[in-house]
Amino acid sequence: MEIKNPFLFFILSIFSIIFSLVRSGDVEALLELKATIDPSNVLNWKITTDICTWQGVKECNMKGRVTKLVIENLNLNGTLDENALNQLDQLRVLSFKGNSISGQIPNITGLFNLKSLFLNNNNFSGKFPATVTVLHRIKVLVLAGNNLSGEIPPSLTKLSRLYVLYLEDNQFTGEIPPLNQPSLKFFNVSVNQFSGEIPNTPVLSRFNESSFAGNINLCGAQLHNCPSTSPSYPIKPENVSHHKISKKLIVIIVSVITGILLLCILMSIFVVCVRKRRRKSKDGKSKGVEAGGGGGEEGTSGGGGGRDGNNGGKEGAFSWDQGSGGLGTLLFCGPGDQQMNYSLEDLLKASAETLGRGTMGSTYKAMMESGYIVTVKRLRDSRFPRLEEFRRHVEIIGRLRHPNLVPLRAYFQAKEERLLVYDYFPNGSLFSLIDGTRANSGSKPLHWTSCLKIAEDVATGLLHIHQNPGLTHGNLKSSNVLLGSDFESCLTDYGLMPFRNPDSPEESGASSLFYRAPECRDIRRPVTHQADVYSFGVLLLELLTGKTPFQDLVQEHGSDIPRWVGSVREEETESGDEPASSNEASEEKLGALLNVAMACVSLVPENRPTMKDVLRMIRDARAEAQGSFNSSDHSPGRWSDTVQSLPRDEHLSI
Repeated sequence: MEIKNPFLFFILSIFSIIFSLVRSGDVEALLELKATIDPSNVLNWKITTDICTWQGVKECNMKGRVTKLVIENLNLNGTLDENALNQLDQLRVLSFKGNSISGQIPNITGLFNLKSLFLNNNNFSGKFPATVTVLHRIKVLVLAGNNLSGEIPPSLTKLSRLYVLYLEDNQFTGEIPPLNQPSLKFFNVSVNQFSGEIPNTPVLSRFNESSFAGNINLCGAQLHNCPSTSPSYPIKPENVSHHKISKKLIVIIVSVITGILLLCILMSIFVVCVRKRRRKSKDGKSKGVEAGGGGGEEGTSGGGGGRDGNNGGKEGAFSWDQGSGGLGTLLFCGPGDQQMNYSLEDLLKASAETLGRGTMGSTYKAMMESGYIVTVKRLRDSRFPRLEEFRRHVEIIGRLRHPNLVPLRAYFQAKEERLLVYDYFPNGSLFSLIDGTRANSGSKPLHWTSCLKIAEDVATGLLHIHQNPGLTHGNLKSSNVLLGSDFESCLTDYGLMPFRNPDSPEESGASSLFYRAPECRDIRRPVTHQADVYSFGVLLLELLTGKTPFQDLVQEHGSDIPRWVGSVREEETESGDEPASSNEASEEKLGALLNVAMACVSLVPENRPTMKDVLRMIRDARAEAQGSFNSSDHSPGRWSDTVQSLPRDEHLSI
């Protein structure tokens, strides 16, 4: 065949050769990698097929280079080949999670385009892979569930784009670096051997106790166990010999500071006078709602909202710039709530104490001047949803009344502020009960009588929510189950998920994520009744084991969940004070509850029972247990003994 344009043919040939060399480079690298981690030949990689169709190769770029390699849960073993791995220099996402790969994590500086690295739930050992810290594009780093040890390098703070850092369930030691990257939204270093004080950086202070739990020698504000709070970055003593200041310079500095302070004082007086004049001119329009008020228009204040954080009992914790819209109106919800003897002004003047910061916003204990105490939840996103939609939904929630629900008493909304007012529960949460019981009784899980009572209370409250069309809980976890005056379990934070902006970044801890059903872990997906049932199943497993779900329990243990639960209870009760016959009886009673949990955490939503069926199964198990108990395996006082030993009025992780 005659070639009409030899030059064009030459150019095309060159490109063809380069393209084939590039592709063959990744082929060779992947085959070398397979040789070290796949002795059982699980991966069906054939040179005769397009590399971009190979198992685990999820994406390729325009040149046919592999950019996303995801090889998960295939029971691969062996070690990673450093040279082969670094040849895959176009990788953006690399995941080997859920295998049995061992050895040290190799030097991967050749993967300079890498953004996400998942090596969790393997058998990696050795030190933290310090070479990762030079990969400045890294956003997601997940090394949880391995046997890694040693200290975390301070250079980790240089990863300016870091979004997810999961290092839980390893053997890391030393201090936690002062991570302060604003991009960091997911963080967990629980169940390691870290020591010292948690750095008090603005970013780390956003994460709650679950992100740090399980480190015996670690202390900090999140763990409530440091004798005193020291600054994150201690001020180094200055060298006096190098900083001698003349008296003349001192006089100048003092004069300037004094002048600035006087100017600030004058400006403050001026602002106060202006505000007083405005208030007088609007007398009768900017007054707070009197007790019983509940039908007026909401305010349209445009201020930025009150201060977050613990105000140490100071007044005005919820105050904000009233702007031109006045205080607005506190709207009361259910029948009889209008008789509450407090107004919005009383609420704004109350001294406040931070109880916790959670998925939906911050929660405060507010003590009014009259001595009346309420719990106030300040929603994080005051712009979503729209005012009228917010009003309709919160009034539906406010009408719910049940012995196992924390009642929503009142709410306030303005352009930049949304507050929900609940009854105050001084006996703490189920999370504090489980954690406190472990601390006070030698790390023993709750007795089966306690497990059954709590399970019935929670199931009863959840069923009542589901019986109202369109309502779900959406955020069920142990910290959102509070203990009432008779230590009954009461659900809080229910029905609030519609108030989340689906475009806002996820900021909840790992434990919150793993309570959610797999199909609803994307916050843009609506929460269903089946998803609530899944969360309830995880809560039952937490009751049975006393362990907060720091990993996906279903993915971690699968069909071996019953064996895992049994081993945990056997391990943590082997030094107990119950006779063998009691333990056998307990296993029988707990078996029924475990069966309920297993049905609830089915990965197929349609296979999960309804809450009506769940409650029936729990009541059947409890009735059978109460009908067959004897003095050796049942004590009516066990439940009260457990809860009475807990400290009152503690901080809640809501």
